[in-house]
Amino acid sequence: MAKKATREAYGEALAALADKYDFVVLDADLAAATKTGTFKKACPERFFNTGIAEGNMVTVAAGIATTGKPAFVSSFAMFAAGRAFEQIRNSVAYPHLNVKIGATHAGITVGEDGATHQCLEDVALMREIPGMVVISPADTKETYAAVEAALNIDGPVYLRFSRYAVEDVFDDNYKFEVGKGALLEDGTDVTIISTGITAGFAKEAAALLKADGISARVIHMATIKPLDADMVVKAAKETGAIVTVEDHSIIGGLGSAVAEVIAEKAPAVLRRIGTQDKFGKSGKVPALLEEYGITPAAIVAAAKDAVSCK
Repeated sequence: MAKKATREAYGEALAALADKYDFVVLDADLAAATKTGTFKKACPERFFNTGIAEGNMVTVAAGIATTGKPAFVSSFAMFAAGRAFEQIRNSVAYPHLNVKIGATHAGITVGEDGATHQCLEDVALMREIPGMVVISPADTKETYAAVEAALNIDGPVYLRFSRYAVEDVFDDNYKFEVGKGALLEDGTDVTIISTGITAGFAKEAAALLKADGISARVIHMATIKPLDADMVVKAAKETGAIVTVEDHSIIGGLGSAVAEVIAEKAPAVLRRIGTQDKFGKSGKVPALLEEYGITPAAIVAAAKDAVSCK
């Protein structure tokens, strides 16, 4: 099966939706990398390059949004969530404006760009902002659906995309819904909850566990905020053990979101797969995933440990 990065699908989705929705796209001089250049080619009069000034880009988008026109702003996650945090918080989220942040090159899977560009903290930053919806799609199909869903949300949305190409997890029949998880596999012994491009890792881990006689339920949470708490509680009560997996720090990301739910509503054994309070480093993506323990094998080990502790 062909592989594609969700950042590529993001640019394609913007262009494909241009005739259906009246919105503009702003970029901070990274249109070739963020793939918003695809939209620029299709609708040059609705595309604005604000230069390497991410905070300004966000405030310009906020101004446009006050006229009733939704605006997408795009840059690498490190700059979109990090450098422009104050403007997102105060100029977009506080007045609850219709600005959508398309953050590409997220996670350790940025690879050779190294620690300064591998944003492992963006979900934690965006989850904390009141009223912000946070979505991290798994593949091409879900990216298309998430971009359109963002256009139908009244308020700010943070969309997290990857540079790393992955195979599609979903087919054309998949129906994405904000705030709802997707059941990829059913099982009774342990639940694996993924987000973003780790969905494929979770499915592979479930197959390996099955070979060892362990029945794993696999849930994909594209929407990290609002999280599908009902689905998490159901999984906690029915399997008693949960493993979360994400290309993000275990602090403040999906693992933290799930921990908050089960701590209050349905105590269960929890293991979190992600970066462990460390910065990234430069390297090939497969080597980095191995180095930081974000692999199907690591999920299997965590799942077996969780099951043994029930």
